[in-house]
Amino acid sequence: QVQLVESGGGLVQPGGSLRLSCAASGSIFSINAMGWYRQAPGTQRELVATITSGGRTNYADSVKGRFTISRDNAKNTVFLQMNSLKPEDTAVYYCNADLTRPLVYGSIRSDYWGQGTQVTVSS
Repeated sequence: QVQLVESGGGLVQPGGSLRLSCAASGSIFSINAMGWYRQAPGTQRELVATITSGGRTNYADSVKGRFTISRDNAKNTVFLQMNSLKPEDTAVYYCNADLTRPLVYGSIRSDYWGQGTQVTVSS
């Protein structure tokens, strides 16, 4: 099967930086897009940033200019560099991968999610 393992969350002061990583492993044909989403208490999960296999990126307006998404295709890993963090960035951050994996006959394209990593921005 497929696993997404996140790392890099933690507690940081306002204005600080954190770098999240997410590595996909298992039986994978190809990864089409990877991304980061977040969910604060009492809110719905929202998109933070996505990146395609070709490197095209998309950001939520609230993080443009502060967050940078990147990926290492050879290692099936996506990163989120978060700078100038604000208290409103506090949330559980989830990694997502839109990938194709092999079946006995053929293949299947599916979405996978990591377990989430807590990011807390507070003084």
